[in-house]
Amino acid sequence: MGSEYRLQMKGITKQFPGVLALDGVDLEVKAGEVLAVIGENGAGKSTMMKILSGALLNDHGEIYLDGELVPPEKNARERLDLGIAIIYQELNYLDEMTIAENLFMGELPVKGAFKTVDFKKLRKQAQELLNKFDLPYDPFTKVGTLTVAEKQMIEILRAVSKDVKVLVMDEPTSALSETEIEQLYAFIKDLASKGVSILYISHKLDEVFAVTDKIQVMRDGKRVGYLNTKDTTEEELVELMVGRELSDMYPKEEAQIGETVLEVKHLDCEIAHDVSFKVRKGEILGLFGLLGSGRTEAVEGILGKKEMTAGEIYIEGKQVTIKNMIEAKKYGLAYVPASRKDEGLILIQTVRANTSVTVLDQLGAIIDKKKETELIDDWIKKLRIKTPSPDVPVDSLSGGNQQKVVLAKWLAASPKVLIVNEPTRGIDVGAKVEIYKLLEELCQEGIAVIMISSELPETVGIADRILIFKEGEIKGEFDRKDFTQKQILQIAVGGEQ
Repeated sequence: MGSEYRLQMKGITKQFPGVLALDGVDLEVKAGEVLAVIGENGAGKSTMMKILSGALLNDHGEIYLDGELVPPEKNARERLDLGIAIIYQELNYLDEMTIAENLFMGELPVKGAFKTVDFKKLRKQAQELLNKFDLPYDPFTKVGTLTVAEKQMIEILRAVSKDVKVLVMDEPTSALSETEIEQLYAFIKDLASKGVSILYISHKLDEVFAVTDKIQVMRDGKRVGYLNTKDTTEEELVELMVGRELSDMYPKEEAQIGETVLEVKHLDCEIAHDVSFKVRKGEILGLFGLLGSGRTEAVEGILGKKEMTAGEIYIEGKQVTIKNMIEAKKYGLAYVPASRKDEGLILIQTVRANTSVTVLDQLGAIIDKKKETELIDDWIKKLRIKTPSPDVPVDSLSGGNQQKVVLAKWLAASPKVLIVNEPTRGIDVGAKVEIYKLLEELCQEGIAVIMISSELPETVGIADRILIFKEGEIKGEFDRKDFTQKQILQIAVGGEQ
């Protein structure tokens, strides 16, 4: 076999009932190489990584590490001992325990006849590991006090403490700021320079170009591309992922903008200060700014999710007071949160239950099942939600289809203003385009849309007007015909319009 590659997966096949998830897929990566694994939701990326980590058993195919066959019966713990580690999008850590305890969970040093934890030795081991990667943390700091980015660094550190050879990172930047993303890139490059092979799973193509050496593209359970990052383009990758050209990523139509639906005057809420704006029927208003700029706090103040300390809200010219989401819904406001799993969905419930939850009052004291089924079927059809049945758990759907269920839930309530926070976070390119088209269709029906997004290209691509937030205030405003990405980013980072 030889050992040109640190990791080689050959002919990996996995069949689930009614679904061929992987169809003879190959993958190879050299020591110190960063390989992106990309593809739409359902392409087989996650199944491939679960098989590599030992969480799933493949039906056919072989895995080699440094030229040696990895026995298929080895479980996740045994594969970690071999040097194969995976960091999932949902991080695994214990908030109430220290960095040191999290780093060496299950392997804490002990002393004496009663096998008590040797905290002096634990601190020393943890400090050595932190120093190795120049991380300036006290080993006995509680993990719960760290930022998401810092927790992620600790999880990576826990993996590399096992003398990792292959590290799988699944959507590692989904909850990070721009500064934290740059820190992560530097950390990845440092790991690669030490000979660690990294498999980098992401839906964000700008990240793929920023941090990887090679790219493996998957579609429908097969490998459809294996390219040098420097030799390809975003357009080529998109075409490989979806199997067709996407010459127009952002399907923007000429907006038929009507009267003002929502007006906010001089709102103060947490870090948001003196925020005033309007949004009109048929308009997509983009709110752009770096994390911590106040854009989300301003919206949550409007919705009653956070306390407004000053300001006025008008719906169709009438001043209103909104104390919570129930009152917001009564006035025609709907909110799709940034985290669909934490705030947008009841994951253990069905597609049916999640979709109808906002209109239960319309279905009778005893739910009219026929009426509910008609409503659910209608929204599944309208939003093209891919689900085998309305009665499957919503967490069994892909990320893009889960996002559509959150949209369906609020659209069923017939809102006047739809507020979407990071509407395409963690979903694939094809699903993103469907979401953009849906927002356009809603505008054609006269709904006003407010979109908060950290992705500047999508904000520029589909917004009719953009407000730029910085340090809690609106620092700039552009109409569609006037804005450029460079102007917007300059204001968001440091300048006035």
